[in-house]
Amino acid sequence: MHVLILGGTTEARRLAELLVAELPAGSRVTSSLAGRVARPKLPPGEVRVGGFGGAEGLADWLRSHRVHALIDATHPFAGTITFNAAAAAAAAHVPLLMLRRPGWVPGAGDDWHPVGSLAEAAEALPALGRRVFLTTGRMGLAAFAGLDGLWFLMRSVDAPEPPYPARMETLLDRGPFTLEGERELIRRHRVDVLVTKDSGGAATAPKLTAAREAGIPVVVVRRPPVPEGGAVAGTPEEALAWLTDQSWGCLVDQGRSGRGVWCGASQGAGGPSSRSD
Repeated sequence: MHVLILGGTTEARRLAELLVAELPAGSRVTSSLAGRVARPKLPPGEVRVGGFGGAEGLADWLRSHRVHALIDATHPFAGTITFNAAAAAAAAHVPLLMLRRPGWVPGAGDDWHPVGSLAEAAEALPALGRRVFLTTGRMGLAAFAGLDGLWFLMRSVDAPEPPYPARMETLLDRGPFTLEGERELIRRHRVDVLVTKDSGGAATAPKLTAAREAGIPVVVVRRPPVPEGGAVAGTPEEALAWLTDQSWGCLVDQGRSGRGVWCGASQGAGGPSSRSD
């Protein structure tokens, strides 16, 4: 059996670990990374880096590499690849699952300001604060470049490239982050407004608690739309359960951990029926 994971997230790495451990010997687990991070944490199994050339290129890759299942575990804001994955899976007749961590939900005491884009976030900022903790990553900083009256603390894994705000301090760091650490950042830099994308998950959630405790507003960029009607899992464990579900032609067999998987083309798994053992 061959599973392709469109990765780059914590959940994608965890899923690759599960599949490498759970699938029978001879199975292939390939993780595809976009290549936007200079030194990514590599998952177990096979790894490829770079794009596919759109939906058509991805469909060709699925066919030529005899992929039995495609799992889109990219970032919730990687909208283009998600739609390409849906189109490619349909064209190649390969089952598709979207692995998406649940979004964040405001709680008592939160002062959230939902917006639809980074541009809308930039428009909202002058009325909310002067010292901004910007945690939307290094892509899209141009939206904030014209806000010369504000000061920004920008956190990302890799250094940003211009255009970006003139008054900006860059903090290079990678999650997960601690609540104590986020409290200290807000206190030390006198942050009075936080900007974040609704990425979900626990790795970067402490900043929301720290903002609530400090009584500062949070501008939250809503997630982009996703293809309708597809299968969705909220955790890597749920994705593994989907993969071993007989409803799309995979049957449980004896493997390394007492179970394994084989798939048949009669359920649209792509290619002739094949056993992984």
